[in-house]
Amino acid sequence: MLIPFVVMLLTIAVAPLVAEHWWEKNRNKLIFTLLVSIPTAIILICAGLGENVQHQLLFDYIPFIILLLALFVVTGGINIRGDIAATPTVNTLLLFGGWVLASFMGTTGAAMLMIRPMLQINQQRKYRVHTVLFFIALVANCGGLLTPLGDPPLFLLYLRGASFEWFLQLLPQWMFVGFILLAIYAVVDKYLYAKEPHDMRMRDEKEQEPIHVTGSINFIWLACVIAAVVFLNASYIPSMADHHAPLYVKFLREIVLLVIIALSLKTTSREVREANHFSWEPIAEVAILFVGIFTTMTPALLYLNAHAPSLGLSEPWQFYYSTGILSSFLDNAPTAVAFHTVASGLPIGEGVACVAGIPEVLLKVISLGAVFFGAMTYIGNGPNFMVKAIAEQEGVEMPSFFGYMVKFSLVVLLPVYVLMQLIFF
Repeated sequence: MLIPFVVMLLTIAVAPLVAEHWWEKNRNKLIFTLLVSIPTAIILICAGLGENVQHQLLFDYIPFIILLLALFVVTGGINIRGDIAATPTVNTLLLFGGWVLASFMGTTGAAMLMIRPMLQINQQRKYRVHTVLFFIALVANCGGLLTPLGDPPLFLLYLRGASFEWFLQLLPQWMFVGFILLAIYAVVDKYLYAKEPHDMRMRDEKEQEPIHVTGSINFIWLACVIAAVVFLNASYIPSMADHHAPLYVKFLREIVLLVIIALSLKTTSREVREANHFSWEPIAEVAILFVGIFTTMTPALLYLNAHAPSLGLSEPWQFYYSTGILSSFLDNAPTAVAFHTVASGLPIGEGVACVAGIPEVLLKVISLGAVFFGAMTYIGNGPNFMVKAIAEQEGVEMPSFFGYMVKFSLVVLLPVYVLMQLIFF
């Protein structure tokens, strides 16, 4: 029963590399997902485990996908355009801004909001690849650590009992990794800016356009999304956790988020979304793949919980690197859930502080490993490939899958992540 889950994750990781044109069609993804998940669900139901599947789909998948949809629609209604001089200072400040925004509008939302203005500002520059690489690391991954809105694995851990404000405890690690990466980028960009041809630097200074933001009403809707996640939960409304509560109470947060989605669509002009090249395809892809992931991971979670003590994982550093390695090559959301399940199956010593049913230190390292290591490959986190594709459309020659690792993640990111672990854990 573990095989469908393994097949699902390996296909997501490998198919874009070996069957790119076939895999890029959502229809083919849907066919594959149904072929893998439906037999799994039928077998589980016949084995008397139907309630486990139901819980996965109703109380994990639906809240998960509706939150992503809300962030996708709201941030897709904000357009930033303009062209200012792409100096090292400007580029570093732009990366800093995207890094901060990622925790509050999600790594996907922040990446899609910021990547096009970043590329437009740097269009006169010859050396642009390094900027996109650090953008993937900082905005599409590391920035989204401070709230459950920031990255999908954190929202799933939030659904398992971690409070919204608990993730702010990861601020020291967020700052440590973020400021080191920003400092490295600033040094690299200053060096490469000095090597820019004189004519390109002159064009960059002359061809400027004021920064202009449209669709700003969506900042209000974004604040509403944040408020819904913070306050519409069992901590503030205990009846939401009542097993016998009506569905409209259990799913009050999701109902409010759907209303916010409708308001965003109603109050944003078509021109703004067209300027953002807004399309339903990316969120449809996520919805299709994750319904398969959440279904097939059910037996895997049951197995991990039952056999957790025999897996040999007990120390924080073991959970950090185990979560990180798998998050690098598989999707980091199910990876975080899997290791949370392992941790929940371990014996808990007397007096150990627990959050979401596991020792707090383990929840911290699982969160850090899932979010940070998602930047180690193009397939570690959803926005990575999206940023790469947009950059290539704008003429940036991005490194290959393995080139990205050899030239960037293994030599820049991994040492920073290891140093963070040695200092904090």
